[in-house]
Amino acid sequence: MPTQNGKTARLISCAGSRPSRRCLLKTAGAALAMSATRPLSLLRAQEAASAYFPRLKITDVESHEIMVPYRDFVSYQLNHYYGPSRRVIYVVRTNSDLVGLTESKSPLSQETIEKCLGQSPFDWMADETSLSLATAMYDLMGKAAGLPVYKLIGPKHRSWVPAAAWTVSTHPRRMAESVQKYAAMGYTWMKYHLSPFENVVDQMAAMQQVAPKGFRIHHDFTMGGTSDHVFELLEKISQFPIAGCFEDPLPEKDIQGYAELRAKCRLPILYHHTPLGAGHETQFRAADGYILGHSPIGDAIRHAGLFAQLDLPFSLQNTGGTITLALVTHLHAAFQTGTLHSNSLAETFSDDVVKERLEPKNGWIRVPEAPGLGLTLDLEALERLKGLRLPAQPRWIIKSRYSNGTMMYNLADTNNSIFMVRPDMSRQITLSHDAPITTDYWDPDGTPAFATMLQRLEKEGTVIEAG
Repeated sequence: MPTQNGKTARLISCAGSRPSRRCLLKTAGAALAMSATRPLSLLRAQEAASAYFPRLKITDVESHEIMVPYRDFVSYQLNHYYGPSRRVIYVVRTNSDLVGLTESKSPLSQETIEKCLGQSPFDWMADETSLSLATAMYDLMGKAAGLPVYKLIGPKHRSWVPAAAWTVSTHPRRMAESVQKYAAMGYTWMKYHLSPFENVVDQMAAMQQVAPKGFRIHHDFTMGGTSDHVFELLEKISQFPIAGCFEDPLPEKDIQGYAELRAKCRLPILYHHTPLGAGHETQFRAADGYILGHSPIGDAIRHAGLFAQLDLPFSLQNTGGTITLALVTHLHAAFQTGTLHSNSLAETFSDDVVKERLEPKNGWIRVPEAPGLGLTLDLEALERLKGLRLPAQPRWIIKSRYSNGTMMYNLADTNNSIFMVRPDMSRQITLSHDAPITTDYWDPDGTPAFATMLQRLEKEGTVIEAG
């Protein structure tokens, strides 16, 4: 059943511009009901676990720093944006033979690690302090009780969970290659962060040429920051059949603007960086769906209750490898309106530390049914990736040409990857997503021309030369 602006039923929210008092009370009641029923299911699991693992306690938390190569077809652009990938794998040990697995982009504080020592994994029910450690705790709870993680959250609403691939904005031909490769891997959605150093219409045309029927693009605007008239820009993009949805197209605090844009736009508007925590925004019908980024498990559970009561679709965006993807898959299986495609970035890596792989089939990933996360640590792979040393990406120059011959140069740095999508934050220049522009990556090549331009950029900032 379509909404008034033609959007699909999956993205329908409650009717009306603002909810009634009865609707608000009903929402509050649902949240209270959830808080009352979730612990009960976990307590039953704890009772079952106690029969086999009495007085289960955390005894040690091992940390292992790893590097993992990107897949070949995305390595060029991802290395230029972010440099080589790094993350920390944690193996949480207990006074039994059970171990819990988790991962983090950066090392956890010693204070956070010490907090769990001597505790039962079940002390971390609906935790809101550390997503990383809570992931391992839910893995342990499930293994101890002989249950998959989703059964510790609530009833299963789906066995197959939608998932999207991810990349960054780059030259149109590389965007087209990513569409082809991800489609062949079984994905039907691809998300990317738009960059004003590339023309989005040119990118869409290139991707449309190679995309199989039904493939969709998720556009992340990173909360504005360009000179575009947003509604006009979204209309241009919407003309392409592969255009799927728009994330954060406006500055995050413009809640009313989101509501007005949603009423006009033919494609779904998704709100990620919500200034008021994706609560108050729902009352204004500011978006067709919501994205929770790296939310602690307890916070995600609370929001899932709110979104379910309002019939609002949402997704989780927790980035990492297969361990992170497994947690997101379990949570989406248990959340009633967790029907939007999730993002984890696991598909960008060519290797991992677990034996299992969660591969998509026509855009869906099967939720694991084995106890815990359903993953097994691959010790050989862990040691191999611990010993891997990937070369750093040196500073490079963003070399852009406009159709009238004007050249623009900017200095890129993997320590400031946000510059590629929000150059306005540097207070040097404001650009557009729809300018007649093409960009090359100028790597250090030992030439006097590169050295001279590097010196100019360090002194002047953005350099513009007339054609």
